[in-house]
Amino acid sequence: MSTTDMVDDTGDDTVGATAADTLDEAPPSAVEQVRTRSAELFAVLHDDSAGAGERALARDDLVHLHLSLVEHCARRFRNRGEPFEDLLQVGTIGLIKAVDRFETDRGVEFSTYATPTVIGEIKRHFRDKGWAIRVPRRLQELRMQIGGATGELTQKLGRSPTPRELAEVIGCTVEEIMEGIESSHAYATLSLDATDDSDDGPPAMLASLGVEDASIEHVEIRESIKPLLEGLGEREKRILLLRFFKNMTQSQIAEEIGVSQMHVSRLLTRTLTQLRTSLEQD
Repeated sequence: MSTTDMVDDTGDDTVGATAADTLDEAPPSAVEQVRTRSAELFAVLHDDSAGAGERALARDDLVHLHLSLVEHCARRFRNRGEPFEDLLQVGTIGLIKAVDRFETDRGVEFSTYATPTVIGEIKRHFRDKGWAIRVPRRLQELRMQIGGATGELTQKLGRSPTPRELAEVIGCTVEEIMEGIESSHAYATLSLDATDDSDDGPPAMLASLGVEDASIEHVEIRESIKPLLEGLGEREKRILLLRFFKNMTQSQIAEEIGVSQMHVSRLLTRTLTQLRTSLEQD
């Protein structure tokens, strides 16, 4: 399961539990103090007769008062590819939005109202910033739909669904399904320094980049010698073929073409000398 899938598995039940758990972790007296203090600060924040400085101070105090809620929410998303400090910052943005939007006459605790906003902001961070390669929001959302539909169809059919079956359930074309599946490769990339951490595994890709290829040095020689080979007789060309491309010994070549081994040796020496001289002259 990918990071995005894990993030999107956090549903409404988790949101409700988060708010409750945050309060349950603190002693009853501390919880009551937070509630009382929150009510006082929201009264100041929503008091039109209060000065701008006083209201700004109340807003800041509300944010600091509920930072523990942000930390509690962020802990649910640890070890999923994003630094914990970044999750805290993003969650704090969600907390600030919740403070600005909360209405005391809703009849709910602020922590219950703020928790979905904080978690939603963290989820949005994963969707927007957690991708190694930027892809359109449309494909990100389609990928999540594909993930959910795949799980349901796998349980129903007893096998992995086909792209056409996914398209029928989601209500899109097969081409769009394929595009959504391909977009999943953009979530994480492999570092050039990465290895499989095994003793006999292949080296990192970076180890093979920028290294001189010994065979490159012979490209010019091979290209220069081609026309010289064309000028040789058929027997000489066949001897070179058998010796250097089929790795046959001089005795095997002699038996193959019906001459003595000594004669093969003389022909081979003469041909190589001729090629070397022509190559040096060119």
